[in-house]
Amino acid sequence: VPVLIDFWAPWCGPCRWIAPVVERLAEDHAGQLKVVRLNVDEAPEVSARWSIQGIPLLVLVRDGEEVARQAGAPPPAALRDWVERGLTETSKSTT
Repeated sequence: VPVLIDFWAPWCGPCRWIAPVVERLAEDHAGQLKVVRLNVDEAPEVSARWSIQGIPLLVLVRDGEEVARQAGAPPPAALRDWVERGLTETSKSTT
C-alpha cells in the first residue's frame, strides 16, 4: 500500500489549510493509501533524513521508495489529482 507522508508543523498556516484535504484523501482511499502526518518540530531527525526544506510537504512512498513529492499548499482539486495520479502510476509500476 502506498504511503502519503504529510510533513507539517502546528505553526504552519498552509499546513493547517491542507490538513482537511489530506484527511479526506485518507478516507476516500482507505485500503489503497496510508496517510502519515509527521510534525517536523517533533521529529527533526526524520525531517533531515527526508531532506525537508520547507513545509507543507507531501511525499508519496511505495515499497520504501519516494515516488512523488508535492511542496506547498495547492488547491484541493490539484492536491487530489496529484495523489490520484501518483496512486495510478505506483499501481502500474507494480504490475
